[in-house]
Amino acid sequence: MTGSGYSGGTIPLPSAGTLEQRVGAFLRGVYGWMALGLGITAITASVVASSPALMRAIVLNPLGMLLLVGAQLGVVWTMGARIDRLSASTASALFLGYSVLTGLTLSVVLWTYTRASVGSTFLVSAGMFGALALYGTMTRRNLSAWAQFLFMGLIGVVLASLVGLFIQSDGFQFVLAFCGVIVFAGLTAYDAQTLKAMAIQTPDESIGQVTILGALRLYLDFINLFLMLLRLFGDRPSRR
Repeated sequence: MTGSGYSGGTIPLPSAGTLEQRVGAFLRGVYGWMALGLGITAITASVVASSPALMRAIVLNPLGMLLLVGAQLGVVWTMGARIDRLSASTASALFLGYSVLTGLTLSVVLWTYTRASVGSTFLVSAGMFGALALYGTMTRRNLSAWAQFLFMGLIGVVLASLVGLFIQSDGFQFVLAFCGVIVFAGLTAYDAQTLKAMAIQTPDESIGQVTILGALRLYLDFINLFLMLLRLFGDRPSRR
């Protein structure tokens, strides 16, 4: 396929087949890295939750937990704000490190809820995520109109979560979790749709870094969707 240039010559443009191959390869990379990150997180959380000594060090050490959360926020900020300045290897290392850090913090989830409850909620989350990501990828509807609403909803969920640390109300926590499911479900579909544009617009020399960034965005959507669903439907062990 060609297009006319200003000098009267022709400028080669990528064919539809080439674009489809580029987008397909990019999406496979994104979802592959996301799956790897989730696997590392699950293994890390399971190992830590199986060690009473490590659990006591994390759960009973507020400073340690704050450091873990601070490190996670630092990685997310670095990858989001400076991805164009990172090499592909550095971005990969940061993502894998973030997966481990998240596993450390999520070990508390395995300690707080029953394993059966965590497993069933994970399967529900995976099903929801897959359906929403497929919708975002396949729909012809432009979801960019959702962006402002979802951003405001995300800020609201974060602020409400901070307030929830001081309000021990089952009703408040239920509403927060319900709103969180809506927000992260919307973000999953929206982020999945933006991946196609990322694949087309990203220069070849930056495709590795941006693949990792796309994986991180979907990884965060899945983890938060899972946590919100667990708040709604998770069962706590009777012995705790």
